[in-house]
Amino acid sequence: MHIRLILLLAWLPVATGAQAQGFRFSNEDQAQQAEKAAAAERQARVQWQLATPCRDKIKNQKIMVLIGEERNGAISASQVAYSSHVNAINQRLQSLGLRIYTPEEIRKQIAQAEIDAYFKNNPDAAISASKRLAAQYILRGVIATQASRNPIVNVNQVSVRMDFTLTGANGKMISQAVAKNESYAGRDTMGMALTLINERADEVVAQLYNDYCQKAGAR
Repeated sequence: MHIRLILLLAWLPVATGAQAQGFRFSNEDQAQQAEKAAAAERQARVQWQLATPCRDKIKNQKIMVLIGEERNGAISASQVAYSSHVNAINQRLQSLGLRIYTPEEIRKQIAQAEIDAYFKNNPDAAISASKRLAAQYILRGVIATQASRNPIVNVNQVSVRMDFTLTGANGKMISQAVAKNESYAGRDTMGMALTLINERADEVVAQLYNDYCQKAGAR
């Protein structure tokens, strides 16, 4: 009897530890499975949106991408600072058959004052800029960041939101899309915004494309 009791007591911590460890692994597996399922769902949605049959209508049409950053209620729109962000979007737009303008081409043909006016919601500036480049569409992205101190983990937290608006050459809105994320990152908000674009650009472009096909492309 004593021998059996000793063996039972010796076995219990091992069994309890294994069960606890197994429970932890189970939680990790569930989290990974949920993450994979969410990624698969997003990819399926992107494929469904891109399957809308209107690529022939936008093939070789020109689109201009402009990006600015909201700072304390004002927009900073110096395109030199956002070349990487623009190029990340341009790559997706080119894959749909659109003709894009590089940030360098935009800076050579459009004055900064005109770009600034456009980001201040001046419709005439938008129409003038699109005519200058003979662009059929303008895609405007606005980066909004908010930094705060997380009291729970005592680190800096940065929230980044990007609002995209697709308009025609006449300034009329065709579609809007939003991408947002949070990170316990440092002060490199532009780097975080670029990471966000690379992570969500496929979804954003697919939504814009699908909206165009459903609205403007059907006319």
